[in-house]
Amino acid sequence: MNLAEATWTDADAADADLAVLPVGSTEQHGPHAPLGTDFLTAEAVAERGAERYEADTGESVVVAPAIPVGVAEEHRQFTGTLWVSEDTFRDYVRETVEGLQSHGWQRVVLVNGHGGNVAALREVTARVTRHTKGYAVPFTWFDAVDSEGVTMGHGGPLETSALAYLHPELVHEERLDEAAADGADGWGEWEQGVNLAYDSAAFSENGTVGDPSEGDADLGERLVDDAAAALSALLARVADRESDLPDHR
Repeated sequence: MNLAEATWTDADAADADLAVLPVGSTEQHGPHAPLGTDFLTAEAVAERGAERYEADTGESVVVAPAIPVGVAEEHRQFTGTLWVSEDTFRDYVRETVEGLQSHGWQRVVLVNGHGGNVAALREVTARVTRHTKGYAVPFTWFDAVDSEGVTMGHGGPLETSALAYLHPELVHEERLDEAAADGADGWGEWEQGVNLAYDSAAFSENGTVGDPSEGDADLGERLVDDAAAALSALLARVADRESDLPDHR
């Protein structure tokens, strides 16, 4: 059930213990891909993974509206990028999860589309699990797929492929060569295992990392399908998992 499209009475009648909450970011993805890349892909994976789980099990899943702004100050020099502090982000996500749980959807999977959110989401879900009656885990979709040797980058071939499949009208194919030429080959400036750069503008002129032309819509379809299948499997495990914590020792 898509919560944003349901009435409150439909939501009240939903026989579900599971919910998925897409989480993304509004940030630059080079000159060729939209600012909403991370939450658009997270939404799609959340919806398709929930549909697959429901088809496989006959059980219902609530799909919450996406959280579109995340931890993204590393892209602050590029116009249109929005960000919040990690403290604000953690509080907002945690309170949203607790809101879902207050309606009986006690087990929540956070479907994440932005690398900058990963550490904060792990901390949030641990706190929810340890200190409420519910259970939550984070799922970063691009970490769960076989990219067939295509690198993640940023606005790179993996994300561009997913968008070319999901929202081809938002990908500026005529700018792909520019994106690659003025972008970076890798993320950061590394020395002795230390990334000396905090912001993407320090190493990429246009914010792109990787060559987006290495991907295509066919790869994007496989990636999204793989992510949806992985999410469905995770939902099944979360649904069956004993979530009670052991007593203090």
